[in-house]
Amino acid sequence: MTGVPSFAIVVMGVSGCGKSTLVAHLAAHLTAPAFEGDDFHAPESVAKMRSGQPLDDADRWPWLDRLGAAIGAAVRAQGIAVAACSALKRSYRERLEAAAGVPIAFVLLEGDREEIAPRLAARAGHYMAPSLLDSQFATLERPGADERAIALHCYRPVEELCGEVLAWAGVEAGV
Repeated sequence: MTGVPSFAIVVMGVSGCGKSTLVAHLAAHLTAPAFEGDDFHAPESVAKMRSGQPLDDADRWPWLDRLGAAIGAAVRAQGIAVAACSALKRSYRERLEAAAGVPIAFVLLEGDREEIAPRLAARAGHYMAPSLLDSQFATLERPGADERAIALHCYRPVEELCGEVLAWAGVEAGV
């Protein structure tokens, strides 16, 4: 990535909004390492969510630290990385970026509960209980104007979303 600052792109939003799908497309276009935030949860947190209990901040801090460290290491090694992470609160985004030690550009995939709930309910083999969607919407803090972030509607075609993110972030495919 000659001439382009090293940074990460984190796709954020409530469960079922399409974060992982967009991250897979971005990673392929950028030839970049991709991280799935769900893979960094402690087993106790997975069990908690599976049973329908929302996580609290004490559950989230070590998770964000682990994910941030992995993102930061990848950016330092390869210049860019992408990740899927709910990052619902500003404090979570700040913690993630501090743990990464590199700049992060956030992409909020947003949609209505009525749009996302059926998608989440149809998802097979995931530990996130659909009953937790309301708590995620209640927790969500949209990025402020002073944050490095863009908000896009989650039901747009993934290739269109990918192209818009790449243009907004100022990166080219295959960098």
